[in-house]
Amino acid sequence: MDRETLSMRRRPGNGRWTLSALAAVTAAIALISPQAKAMAGWLGLHPHPPRLDLILAAAPVIQIHIAGAVVALVIGIVLMIGVKGTGLHKTLGWGWVAAMALTAVSSLFIRQINHGAFSFIHLLSGWTIIALPMAIYAIKRGKVAAHRRTMTGLFVGGLVIAGLLTFLPGRLMWTVFLG
Repeated sequence: MDRETLSMRRRPGNGRWTLSALAAVTAAIALISPQAKAMAGWLGLHPHPPRLDLILAAAPVIQIHIAGAVVALVIGIVLMIGVKGTGLHKTLGWGWVAAMALTAVSSLFIRQINHGAFSFIHLLSGWTIIALPMAIYAIKRGKVAAHRRTMTGLFVGGLVIAGLLTFLPGRLMWTVFLG
């Protein structure tokens, strides 16, 4: 086994995940405080229990898209935290690829926000459809670093950043959670 492969098999309990967990807990405590609720009202935000009925009332393609994104996010977090190169990593990785592909392809049929035309976010969907096979090809050829860069980029750009953009005012997730 080469050094690059060995470096991928890191222990999950390193400091960066501890710091991330601490930040998440701190943010959660801050968000449920009365001061945070007052500040949210002042900013025009109206947090409330999620209105999941809005998701159930959405078009089937939107429901499929949300389901794929949530599955990809959960699996992706497990993959990012876990030890790389194991059988579990490979099995979950194929599930993640399927969920990402479902999310990217389904997004091509969601065009309500731009009056039936493609929008900027569809470029990301196209890139995901191209980059997923590239990452698989890289790992099959033993190019661990290329695989890691591509998959991490898809996770951060295709799930985290794109997911945050769904919480902009006027979007469905904004209405479900904040509107």
